[in-house]
Amino acid sequence: MIVKMKFLSITGPKADIDRVVERYLSKYEIHLENALAELKTVQNLTPYIQINPYKEKLKLAEDYTELLPEQNRQTGKSMSLEQAVACIQQTDRTLAKLKEERTELEAKRNKYRELSAKIEPFQDIPCSLSSLLDFKFIRFRFGKIPKEYYTKFENYIYENSDTVFYRCHSDSQYVWGVYFSPKDQISRIDALYASMHFERIYLPDEYEGIPEEAYHKLISDTARTEEGIRSCDDRMADYLNSHASELVGAKNRLSDMSENFDVRKLAACTKSKAETFYILCGWMSARDAEAFQKEISDDPNLYCFVEDNNNNILSQTPTKLKNPRFFKPFEMFVKMYGLPGYNEFDPTIYLAITYSFIFGIMFGDAGQGLCFVIGGFLIYHFKKVPLAAIMGTAGIFSVIWGLVYNSFFGFEGFFPYEPLIHAKDDMLTLPGLGSLNTVFVLAIAFGMFMILFDIILSIVNAVKQKDKENIWFSQNALAGLVFYGTIVALVFLIMTGNGGLNTLLPILIVLIAVSLIVIFLKEMLSRIAMKRRPAIEGGKGMYFVQAFFETFETVLSFLSNTLSYVRIGAYAVSHVAMMQVVMMLAGAESGGAPNMVVVILGNAFVAAMEGLMVAIQVLRLEYYEMFSRFYKGNGREFKPFLKKN
Repeated sequence: MIVKMKFLSITGPKADIDRVVERYLSKYEIHLENALAELKTVQNLTPYIQINPYKEKLKLAEDYTELLPEQNRQTGKSMSLEQAVACIQQTDRTLAKLKEERTELEAKRNKYRELSAKIEPFQDIPCSLSSLLDFKFIRFRFGKIPKEYYTKFENYIYENSDTVFYRCHSDSQYVWGVYFSPKDQISRIDALYASMHFERIYLPDEYEGIPEEAYHKLISDTARTEEGIRSCDDRMADYLNSHASELVGAKNRLSDMSENFDVRKLAACTKSKAETFYILCGWMSARDAEAFQKEISDDPNLYCFVEDNNNNILSQTPTKLKNPRFFKPFEMFVKMYGLPGYNEFDPTIYLAITYSFIFGIMFGDAGQGLCFVIGGFLIYHFKKVPLAAIMGTAGIFSVIWGLVYNSFFGFEGFFPYEPLIHAKDDMLTLPGLGSLNTVFVLAIAFGMFMILFDIILSIVNAVKQKDKENIWFSQNALAGLVFYGTIVALVFLIMTGNGGLNTLLPILIVLIAVSLIVIFLKEMLSRIAMKRRPAIEGGKGMYFVQAFFETFETVLSFLSNTLSYVRIGAYAVSHVAMMQVVMMLAGAESGGAPNMVVVILGNAFVAAMEGLMVAIQVLRLEYYEMFSRFYKGNGREFKPFLKKN
């Protein structure tokens, strides 16, 4: 069902907008429109421009609450705006100090790590690095050389060069060490080592003692700073957790205030002689609008005007759906197609009943249907997945039709009574057609009924929208109802061998001809009914050619739409056939005890595969054969701007 809407214009002194939003509007669901766009005929309107002062504090609050464990974000302490701001400021100051301390410790840790990484390969040097600086006639270089080049250097060059290489450490790729050279030979020796791809490593003069002692001291310092970092993290976490309720409450309060403040984006301002006023425009349900008017009746600074004639409103009336709880999950399918327009029929309940009913016919098995019911509603209870509730509801009808077919997990005749219908075996003899499967015949009859019913719904929608063409002249109007209804009556009389056919035949032919002519001339007749001139737009020859092909297509579409319902019977029969295959594989056909493992796996496979296929095919019938006749789905969703307190 579609909730009745009212359009409101709310105005008051500009400085009073926050009080009005927080005291009144936050209690109701209101779909705000842009006042400047809505009130184009009002002069001297200006936008309400003001920077949101809560954004920065709200961002901090959101960042801090994100650091809380999930279980601590659920409930928040109720607090005033002043308390919320003070809470965030205090938290920011406390955490800023801890973050600053942590940053300093991280810088020290990184420095210690860098120094230890550089000195680690040179731990075997037996003297302090500072003592090497006292050499007056000797120069030294720390670094590493690829192992393959070191071997060549050691075998062919080292003995004939004025250098000493002290090897410290090696791995599969490099050899680390330090080489010494006379001061006056250092340039030549540097070039020699460079030719061997020696990579120099610069060690700062910050190490105390011999390299091994310096390295272990750096490792100890690194561990100590990491402990300090963890201590900072723990103190931040302890502070946040101990103030979790206040932080969540502050975030909620600031979020509400920020959202309320953002109402200004859609407001307009107008000046009188002495004061500036704001104007807010939007939609409320008729019930909320009435309650809102009563609540503000004694407020001298607030004025509300309700527009009773929606024809004066520029924006499209938004659609808010309100259906019984049992049918609410089916709104998902309606929204997938498109929300109904405000003056359109809400097909949710209709879809829920027809979808579940057709699903049950096509997938009639009491056992598998019961699994859908239990599984679907359990998932919906815990996860709130609408599709699960839909499958649970459809499963109810699978159980009902399974009882009709007397089928339980593929065991035909499981219950001690004769089935009302044998989906696969029952046959019906019709004049001129011979023997046909009863389920197929009933599916066609059901499709004829649904098409007639959908045309009636289309007429109802057209009446609500004052659309004369779709009330009287189109294939989904009264003309289409008479045309298709007459053909259905004619088919019924022929198939039942009714003796009155000869008497009624001329009348039926006249009705078919007249209704078909009306459909053929629908555009011209609708323009005449709406008093538009000329009655035929463009060339008359082209109009009649186009009308002929459109009418021919209409007749074919009635035929194809009717035949499309055969799939209902086809899936009902295929389900029985698939379960017979499962029973045959399980050995039930031979009269012995069936292999229950095969039965269980077969039922699971059929339920999963055919259940999915039937669900899709029923939805296709809903969208293409039913909705396409009476439903446009061009509505605009009702979106409350404010959270309802």
